[in-house]
Amino acid sequence: MGKLDTIVAPATPPGHGGVSIVRVSGPRVQEIAQAVLGQLPSPRTACFSSFRDRDGAILDQGLALFFPGPESFTGEDVLELQGHGGPVIVNLLLQRILGLEARLARPGEFSERAFLNGKIDLAQAESIADLIHASTEAAARSALRSLQGEFSRRIHSLVEALIELRTYIEAAIDFAEEEIDFLAHESLHQRFEQLLETLATIQNTARQGSLLREGLSVVIAGKPNVGKSTLLNALSGKDLAIVTDIPGTTRDTLREQIQIDGLPLHLVDTAGLRDTLDPIEQEGIRRAHKEIEKADLLLYITDAQDPVTLNDLPLLRSERGKGERLDRPSVILIRNKIDLTQETPALLEQEGFTLISLSAKEQAGLDLLKTAIKTAAGFSTQPEGGFSARQRHLNALEKAGYFLKNAFHQLTTTRAGELIAEDLRLAQKQLNEITGEFSTEDLLGRIFSSFCIGK
Repeated sequence: MGKLDTIVAPATPPGHGGVSIVRVSGPRVQEIAQAVLGQLPSPRTACFSSFRDRDGAILDQGLALFFPGPESFTGEDVLELQGHGGPVIVNLLLQRILGLEARLARPGEFSERAFLNGKIDLAQAESIADLIHASTEAAARSALRSLQGEFSRRIHSLVEALIELRTYIEAAIDFAEEEIDFLAHESLHQRFEQLLETLATIQNTARQGSLLREGLSVVIAGKPNVGKSTLLNALSGKDLAIVTDIPGTTRDTLREQIQIDGLPLHLVDTAGLRDTLDPIEQEGIRRAHKEIEKADLLLYITDAQDPVTLNDLPLLRSERGKGERLDRPSVILIRNKIDLTQETPALLEQEGFTLISLSAKEQAGLDLLKTAIKTAAGFSTQPEGGFSARQRHLNALEKAGYFLKNAFHQLTTTRAGELIAEDLRLAQKQLNEITGEFSTEDLLGRIFSSFCIGK
């Protein structure tokens, strides 16, 4: 697994297709090209070639592309062979190259080498996987902006400002015996406040990017026969769930992925919550509670004909705090079936909950619900300049903010230069983890192991 190994892997998905690509990277690329193609193609020029086995027999014919390092994706010599898309052909070509002292690449190893060779930073490397797995157009655009370095540029700019501040603080410590109190200068407070404001802006954009990447887990719950399955069908635009007047029709969880203005939603319909002796329905209700605990957002549905809707609020409040975060899940209370009460769709805030009156059957009020879902998620349509982000990025930004705020607190209270400098150093360390200036082998292993083979 040394860096000097030559690696090979298919860069296209397995199966049958018009074209398959086999990618090779490392120090033996030129020798492999001579052995398989009979020549070394001109750099960055597509060359029609025959791919030959060790006896000179033709395995396949297609295009060959040679990218000499360091001007390549990985920073090493890279060869790409584009042949016919059949699994047998791909396997024969792989076995031929593996016989030339190459080895099969690990998942994400091409991107890992690009990072280790300084072609991209860690945030850009992660955005490659995010771009491949993007589930909406907005998510793909955000991932592309991260790949182009938008996220990294903002982090680097913040780090530069932080370094300047650290330099000033360190100088103030060196001149501590002077009569002038450098730490009391008003401009220093302003620089801290500007840093905190910039960090908050980056955090907000990163949260949007994380939502685009991860999506929002939304669980639909409520008592039997209040219209949960009808709402799932209405939001998805598909006839997914069986809808009847018989209570307890839904016995298991139903899942569907949709999007609202680019925000991916993972919808889960659940069994009706009630006391029952039916063991199958009991299991469905157990699974419903389990899904609620994991949800980011709970859509709790009641029947608009029921005059005691707000009696459900204690139940909803008890559901809060069961998840990983104290505010999880958020709750939107829905009064369904207003077509039977002759009401108009409406949205209001009541006892700390967003309350929406709608008709899932007639699809009246769904726009109000979609807007409420985006609001609950803290999601807004991304302007140009947004970027994709992961949970580890959010964690690093949050920790950097903690240390920066602590440093500011020390400045305004104790004015202990050494403590301020240490907090600023720790804040910079957290930011450097995002782009990979500071990273551990364990972190890199976790990140790149989630990539596709050949990428």
